[in-house]
Amino acid sequence: MRKPGSSERGKQMIALLVLLAIAGFAVAGPTGLLAWSENAAALKQRDAEIVRLKAERDALRNRVKLLDPDAADPDLASELVREQLGVIHEDDVVITLEDEK
Repeated sequence: MRKPGSSERGKQMIALLVLLAIAGFAVAGPTGLLAWSENAAALKQRDAEIVRLKAERDALRNRVKLLDPDAADPDLASELVREQLGVIHEDDVVITLEDEK
């Protein structure tokens, strides 16, 4: 025979275990407090990657603009033709100039 209140005590223990499990996930779970600094570091790394990719995209856009069939840059076209056809000599020197903005 059961003691009166033992089922109530069992319910309280189950509720306590559930609350402890929730608290454990809040601290040590994949999105918990312990993972916060790791996520912040990953975010900084991804932001740096975005900056690098944007610069690469801008460089590619500029190259596409220079290769526009209607107004191709003669120097770039000459360089590409020489490279593609294999007529570059070892003693050729390529001098690049920075674009002024």
